Amino acid sequence: MNYQSILKQYWGYEDFRGIQRDIIDSIGSGHDTLGLMPTGGGKSITFQVPALAMEGTCIVVTPLIALMKDQVQGLRMRGIKATAVYSGMSHAQIVTALDNCILGGYKFLYISPERIGTELFQKKLSHMRVCFITVDEAHCISQWGYDFRPSYLAIARIRDIVPEAPVLALTASATPEVVDDIKAQLRFRPEGRVCRMSFERKNLVYYVRRTDDKYRETLHILRSTQGSAILYTRNRQQTQELAEFLTNEGITATNYHAGLPQVKKDERQAKWQHDEYRVMVATNAFGMGIDKPDVRVVLHFEIPDSPEAYFQEAGRAGRDGQLAYAVLLYDRADCGKLLRRVDETYPAPDYIRRVYEDVCCYFEMAMGDGTGVTREFDIAKFCYQYKYFPVQVHSSLLLLDKAGLIRYTEDDEVVSRLMFTLNRDELYQLRERPEPQEHIIHALLRRYSGLFVEFAYIDEYTLAKDTGLEYNDVYFHLKELARSGILRYIPRKRTNFITFVTRRVETDEVVLPPEVYVDRKAQYERRITSMIQYVTDNEICHSRFLLKYFGEKDTAKCGRCDICLGEKSAQDDEPAIRAAILRQLQDGPKPPQDIDVTGFSRKRFADVLESMVRQEEIRLNPQQHFCLNPRRKE
Repeated sequence: MNYQSILKQYWGYEDFRGIQRDIIDSIGSGHDTLGLMPTGGGKSITFQVPALAMEGTCIVVTPLIALMKDQVQGLRMRGIKATAVYSGMSHAQIVTALDNCILGGYKFLYISPERIGTELFQKKLSHMRVCFITVDEAHCISQWGYDFRPSYLAIARIRDIVPEAPVLALTASATPEVVDDIKAQLRFRPEGRVCRMSFERKNLVYYVRRTDDKYRETLHILRSTQGSAILYTRNRQQTQELAEFLTNEGITATNYHAGLPQVKKDERQAKWQHDEYRVMVATNAFGMGIDKPDVRVVLHFEIPDSPEAYFQEAGRAGRDGQLAYAVLLYDRADCGKLLRRVDETYPAPDYIRRVYEDVCCYFEMAMGDGTGVTREFDIAKFCYQYKYFPVQVHSSLLLLDKAGLIRYTEDDEVVSRLMFTLNRDELYQLRERPEPQEHIIHALLRRYSGLFVEFAYIDEYTLAKDTGLEYNDVYFHLKELARSGILRYIPRKRTNFITFVTRRVETDEVVLPPEVYVDRKAQYERRITSMIQYVTDNEICHSRFLLKYFGEKDTAKCGRCDICLGEKSAQDDEPAIRAAILRQLQDGPKPPQDIDVTGFSRKRFADVLESMVRQEEIRLNPQQHFCLNPRRKE
């Protein structure tokens, strides 16, 4: 197959990069394939090109709606038929998209892992001609992966429905342990292949800065560099505070986190990508699938809780191959905070069981009842009523989810819905409505169909754009129209849901299997320990440290991180240290503690002393004092 001509025709590139061609040849030959590529390695090419050369639809499983939309739009702009199925679409829209795939109308179908478990998708899939299945962010399927998502485990069901279709798994961060688990979870066939590319990023320079004033250090770094930047922080509120701080200091910045409405997220991301903002201040909800190659700096305001997460996020800098920087800030309290996350993320088993019992009481769920029941869950109200702290409750619910007792859906956005209570004729006979309401009604009728017969999902930000009104004005007038009996309006809201997967059981029957609690807690502790070592170790090159973590051995020092630059500086000091030692020993033998090291690194001073003993320039006398060696060469 002439993959190179497809690459040239649709993307304009003359040739493939790195291991792209190896992956394409493997999946194109029908082999289950795992591709390990660093961020910016061009993963999408590895499934888009071979799919265009094959018959049938390529199913792409990815966790982010924003990524689906971006890639679908990008493919369509190249004249390639692609579609996506995601939450917020109506049942009719989903059925239409899937039916068109059955009829061969789309080359690519993007879906979330949660969609795979639905009866509708499985039924439609059985009638599709599938060339192969692509699993993006494949580390999410591994229980040893830093971002394990139980919904990913459903992906293997596709193999039961379309057993002839091979699987292509792609990830930019996987330890050897995770690689083996991905292959097992996706049921790789014996002839399955692993295409591995070094995770080394020669253009990316890593720095670790200890500081007692992170705000000022952030400002200093951004003023010392040029170009687009991402600033990561763990706290949603802090994203706003940091963005305001930078803006007040003359650096254009905006913020992004999972709690923002989707339209706001899309708007801010677009403005940042078009350089209307220089800095995106965000939680880790931002970044996956973002195609902005010219990010020059990725700054971390706190220590991430795993090398995998840090490597993924830092790797969003310099995807154009030009020099870029990844800078991690920490202060004296950060390591202690990181260690405390272990107990916050994995509360004691008895605590988790108590949370389960109190949740059942909160919903007035009788013993033996509850299977399949779904309830909205207000975590703030629950914690107030039962005297809990939200962080540990949140972690407990996630563990109960992984244990199979409940399904906990976090911070899910329920999109606004609306329908007219008047028929079309009655609506047109209305008189003397305020002008903004007239504009909103006309915009609704132009943009949405079926509003007179059923609820339709609407977006207030889109209506604001259509009418020239502010979002708050649109919301106010929709509420007024609802109070007037003209329409029914259910505003969007963010809420959590709990579904009881099994009947309510006695507290002592709540079982947390080792793979859910003990094993994963130990793995989490190891990741935390590795991150603390990364920021505190003053000897190992940062790039070598990360590559070794991912199983790459015998790698060279980068020569540009703060550790390597510090070593170079110390090496430049060696003649001065030697001269200082010889000068001090001219007056006679000295015990080690009496040799003046002022102005030099103690460790470097000790290394030079050891080297001088080996080279017989100096020696230890019987009293264990250093002295000149009479036989030394002048």
